[in-house]
Amino acid sequence: MKTQGICFVLLVFVLGACNLGSTQSTEAKDFAARKQLAELMDKKLKEVSGMAASRGNAGLFWVHNDSGNEPEIYLIDDQLNIRLTVKLEGVENRDWEDIAVGPGPVAGKQYVYVGDIGDNDAVYPYKYIYRFEEPLLDGVAEIGVSDIEKIVFKLEDQVKDTESLMIDHQTKNVYVISKREQPVYLYELTAPMSNDTLVAKKLYSLPFKEIVAADYTSVNGDVLIKNYQAVYYWKNEKRESIAALLKSKPARVPYDEEPQGESIAWAIDGAGFYTLSEKKKKKPCYLYFHAKE
Repeated sequence: MKTQGICFVLLVFVLGACNLGSTQSTEAKDFAARKQLAELMDKKLKEVSGMAASRGNAGLFWVHNDSGNEPEIYLIDDQLNIRLTVKLEGVENRDWEDIAVGPGPVAGKQYVYVGDIGDNDAVYPYKYIYRFEEPLLDGVAEIGVSDIEKIVFKLEDQVKDTESLMIDHQTKNVYVISKREQPVYLYELTAPMSNDTLVAKKLYSLPFKEIVAADYTSVNGDVLIKNYQAVYYWKNEKRESIAALLKSKPARVPYDEEPQGESIAWAIDGAGFYTLSEKKKKKPCYLYFHAKE
């Protein structure tokens, strides 16, 4: 009987693994092979863990480093040159893990959302999102921002690590995805977000692990989610909300693993996406572009 029990457990495990694999098996035909744009040389960008296309600074991107680094975001070009440094005054970089740019409280304005949402050891009961109006490049190299809204929230079920953040430009709802489970879970903060401590609603599981970045394009509502080994793509043909779209099966984009690839960003026009890795063991890191065909 003990042998039969062990066999049954193994069978359930194998069937579950097969089901997980089948969910991820479709290969996307929508993107060209990656194009190398620039090598990462600036030491200020050695631990980039989040990236988003700027909406007010054409052709540029916002990036940030992760835990223990300065509470700064950097506006960069596609050659990885820093064009503007923005210091978030009165703010700590506990574990910044992702960034997004999109609509917010005032109609017609664009806001930066910095996600202080990482928690490797699952010890922080609360997570933070810092939201402020997107700065515009005006010839200076460095500025400070003090008018920052601190969105405080906790996950509905338990304390856990999250490293991906995106905003639905139709609903203004914000989404984070857990990292260290299999499957991972999608959580939702519904707009408008008050100054109270919020609870991110646990929506449903996604059949992946180690999710480290996500992005939404306002062009057509398509979504990208990545872990260290793969990029997953949801084509939003019905212009659904993120919460509805991610219930469907994604396609897997051909992707060559980076040293520690924790950043992904749609081009502002939806014509493809960019990836950038953290520095790891002196391995070269590059900004890559995957054009949409």
